[in-house]
Amino acid sequence: MNSSDDTVSPGAYTTQEVARLLGLAVRSVQLMVDRGDLRAWKTPGGHRRIDPASVAAWQARQQGQTVSGAAPASAPAAPVRRLRALLIEDSVHYQNLVGLLLRRALPEADFQVASDGIVGLAQVGQWQPDLLIVDLLLPGIDGAALISSLRSQPMFSAMRLLVITSLTPGELAPYALALEGLPVVHKAQLVTALPPLLVAQAAAVGATA
Repeated sequence: MNSSDDTVSPGAYTTQEVARLLGLAVRSVQLMVDRGDLRAWKTPGGHRRIDPASVAAWQARQQGQTVSGAAPASAPAAPVRRLRALLIEDSVHYQNLVGLLLRRALPEADFQVASDGIVGLAQVGQWQPDLLIVDLLLPGIDGAALISSLRSQPMFSAMRLLVITSLTPGELAPYALALEGLPVVHKAQLVTALPPLLVAQAAAVGATA
């Protein structure tokens, strides 16, 4: 799409402008429009224009779940940032289960959820979680592609990542390169295996902070 072919409606964004604003690929923005995450229309020449208010609303939704810890009123010491944990998982059942296990294991952590790979990747860039829990089979971008993308980013070195999956060891073979060096928990073992891993990863975040 060439955004210069038509006159841009006053205040409206082109797809490229939204991609730059959100730090996403143009294709990701197009998918967000197709899903209804962003409100858009087409000019007489057939070029897409995106409503700035819907862009601002999307950003607010991504940031609105963060709960800030209150600093002691009488203490001059520097405030301690709460650990941030992000789950990228499309199943509501496992969103609820992982959320329950995480709140029990790490009650001091702030917790957010993304339901697909595209939104999850955007939240990683915007929120910069300390602990990332990723399912492998995701809509938008699968977990392996998401992890491979993150490995090329400087923020990955400071992030702890856990993978959860329903795939068998044989089915995981094609993902071996993306999963190298990462803890992988089968969903059938989440209740017993995930909590100690969460505690260990959170301790490692504290040690490297």
